[in-house]
Amino acid sequence: MGEYSMQNALKAFLDKSRLKFDIQALQIESVWEEVMGKTVSRYTERLELVRGTLFITTTIAPLKQELSYQKDLIAGRVNEKLGDFVVREVVIR
Repeated sequence: MGEYSMQNALKAFLDKSRLKFDIQALQIESVWEEVMGKTVSRYTERLELVRGTLFITTTIAPLKQELSYQKDLIAGRVNEKLGDFVVREVVIR
């Protein structure tokens, strides 16, 4: 049996575990301000990742409209920051 580093062992475990999606959702929340800026972050009420779809909730109408134009950009920025193809679609609500 080969040797694994702790990092590789954890990555292998998470890849096969349902925890991976919960951890990715937490990672998105932790980098959201850095990715989108303080203003967007301040007025974002909720972020939820469900099967590759990032749901962004805000009650600010102009922000909803602006974010709806930037869906592809948001997905790209989040995926780049996390270093993985986590977000396939963005839904603004």
